[in-house]
Formats: sequence, structure tokens, C-alpha cells
Amino acid sequence: QVQLVESGGGSVQSGGSLRLSCAASGYAYSNYCMGWFRQNLGKEREGVASIGSDGSTHYADSVKGRFAISQDNAKNTVYLQMNSLKPEDTAMYYCAADRLYVSAGYACRPTLWRVEDVSRGQGTQVTVSA
Repeated sequence: QVQLVESGGGSVQSGGSLRLSCAASGYAYSNYCMGWFRQNLGKEREGVASIGSDGSTHYADSVKGRFAISQDNAKNTVYLQMNSLKPEDTAMYYCAADRLYVSAGYACRPTLWRVEDVSRGQGTQVTVSA
């Protein structure tokens, strides 16, 4: 059972940067798709980024060119570097992981995080003021 713990959220002004971290345990990178999604109260999840076991990365159009996902296998940590933040980036950000769906043939893409039963952390709040 994978465990995910996020950190690094906070409040910044528009144009600022934040780096989120996700400490993972209980799994092997080689078998998992990792990533981030965000959600506001009463809204649907929005997949933000994904990184496959081969290191391939994908992003939602809304963050492409501004956000970068990476992983440090030695530290079992996944990062989300967020630059040029906008007020519309305000949300609770969740780290997510999946092995089951990708093993069944689903692509490791941000859209995967819309599936309710993927593993996720408790979330970290990001607030961007104008």
C-alpha cells in the first residue's frame, strides 16, 4: 500500500513560485505512475501533471510551460515546481500514484487522476493572490 505525504504549499502573489514535494513509501517507482491533481471545494479534480516509471512527463494545458514535475528516486520523492503562478492555480494540491490502472493499459497521463480510487495524499493548499 503506497503512502503519500505532500508538503510545500502556501500563499504567494501572482507571478510567484512554489515547489511541492511528495514523500512516497510502500511502493516501487518502476511500477508506478506518479503525479499531481488539484481540486477546489465543490469542483471536479483537475489532473495537473504525471510522470511515468520511464521518466516521461505530461501536463494539463492549463499549466504547460509553467509547472514541472520531477522525481528523485533516491529520496522516493516527487516534486512539482510551479512558476508564474496565477490566481486560478489556487486549489488543494494532491499527490497521486497508480499501478493498477497503468498495469491494465491506461496511459500515465494527468487525466488518470480523475479516477477516484487512485492513491492520494492528504493534500497541501496553494493560494495565489492577485
